[in-house]
Amino acid sequence: MGGVKRDYEGKEKERKDKARDVLRNAYTSMFEAFRDELDEHHDRRMRIQKVSRDVTALSKKIVRKLRQPIPQRIQSEIDERMKEIVDLLSTIEDDVQGMNRHRYNLICLEEFAEAVSFAHYLRYQTLITPRELSAALPLRIDLTPSEYVFGVFDLTGEMMRFATSVTALSGSMPASSGDGDGDSDEAGRRTILADLQDVSSMLQICPPLGGGKNSNYSKKTDVMVEQVRKVERLAYGVTVRGTERPKGWMPDLNEGPRGGGGDAEDVMMD
Repeated sequence: MGGVKRDYEGKEKERKDKARDVLRNAYTSMFEAFRDELDEHHDRRMRIQKVSRDVTALSKKIVRKLRQPIPQRIQSEIDERMKEIVDLLSTIEDDVQGMNRHRYNLICLEEFAEAVSFAHYLRYQTLITPRELSAALPLRIDLTPSEYVFGVFDLTGEMMRFATSVTALSGSMPASSGDGDGDSDEAGRRTILADLQDVSSMLQICPPLGGGKNSNYSKKTDVMVEQVRKVERLAYGVTVRGTERPKGWMPDLNEGPRGGGGDAEDVMMD
């Protein structure tokens, strides 16, 4: 047993861990209900955050010719990842119903929208619709407009990386077979650059989303515009200077006025 604690006068201190009856009044039960509701809220938030992190990690592993079927080996991996995502989200399906759907920030669904929209783009070279995106998630969890739009913003980053890697390996910008439209290269094929420019133009003329995300919308717009400029510099490099580049050359996408190397013409192509 521990020794007796005393104050500066030598008097024995009252033991703080001594059991004492809790005073109750007419409001005690009300505050106990508040406590239980807050505990339930924090437990629900922790479950949602954990699932959100896991879904984000899986979504980033979902994707890899343009407007062609995805190879079976990769499709099998995509299907496996999708099943894991659905299984994870099903554990919080009841937690995000009603007003709770907008109470918790499911940023993982932006990553999910990015992954599914990129896989859709690789297959069909079109932008997935909100209805098609919602159908890819067979749960009672609705995708909000902001999750769809921010997923499309992130899609432009995946398109930029895909354009860079394919161009470095093939020496030409990824493109589909000719479709007779006006946004195509000299061979009559619509390029990924034309698609990026269309998506960028669409998002720039849209009004910023509400709900306190205006700053995020502005930041993502700036990032998207810079990504389009990088692909424009890449297209300029392979079109104008392509014969000067060795096979497998990887472009420096940071060159230009901001990076200190390159001319102004490398940044904007009108």
